[in-house]
Amino acid sequence: MPRPRTLSDEQLLSMVLDVIQSEGPDAATFAAVARASGLSGSTLVQRFATKAGMLRAALLHAWDRLDAQTARLAATLPKTADGAIALLSGLSQDYGDNPASYAEGLLLLREDFRDPVLRARGAAWGAALTEALAARFEGTAQARTIARLMLSQWQGSLLWWGFSSEGAVADYVERELRLFLAALEPRPN
Repeated sequence: MPRPRTLSDEQLLSMVLDVIQSEGPDAATFAAVARASGLSGSTLVQRFATKAGMLRAALLHAWDRLDAQTARLAATLPKTADGAIALLSGLSQDYGDNPASYAEGLLLLREDFRDPVLRARGAAWGAALTEALAARFEGTAQARTIARLMLSQWQGSLLWWGFSSEGAVADYVERELRLFLAALEPRPN
């Protein structure tokens, strides 16, 4: 196969992410990405300088995509508790129905924790997602608290889904979040 003359940054970073997601972050070498992209290793070195630079660029690209997906969902879903559930269920769908796909995502999270630039991106996304959820509980005295607790419940439900593999991830998340919100409702004396 002839080598492509050029690939856009987005195309190349998507290919790097594909290598990372299929083989793990440690396997994303210049040689592996060269095989996947058809570019030469020296071209990749010119673009990224180091493997760490390539990994960071790919993961920042992943954060860009997640930010865009979050903004799109936040802009289109109703500002209700059901809208909050739909937002988090929608963000969960990228894992498909395969817990191994979620496990690969945890390896990416490890890389995000190791790199201060990526960790800051995660914190910024968490703040934006908290605001998007809190907007769905406006008028509630504890809107931001409910949003943060709901995020924690969401992440926990993803972990438990990974262990149980009970059906589609979005359905599992929705069920767990509905139970969580029902538990917050005041109980009659």
